[in-house]
Amino acid sequence: MSQEAIHERVRSIVADQLSVDASEIKSESNFQQDLGADSLDTVELVMALEEEFGIEIPDEAAEGIITVGDAVTYIQGKKD
Repeated sequence: MSQEAIHERVRSIVADQLSVDASEIKSESNFQQDLGADSLDTVELVMALEEEFGIEIPDEAAEGIITVGDAVTYIQGKKD
């Protein structure tokens, strides 16, 4: 799966989970600072990404995923 395809899917999930317009979501968008996620939103977002991509994101890794780009990079690494 291409990085662009992963980015589009992540952006769609983030838009749904955080109730934001997908056009506002950029690679550098910080989930909490830019997109208004709280800690519960972040946990739910990680769970949605795990389900969508069929991967497991350990808590230690999830703590380092703070932007959309971080999520895409992590998922790309798991899918390769």
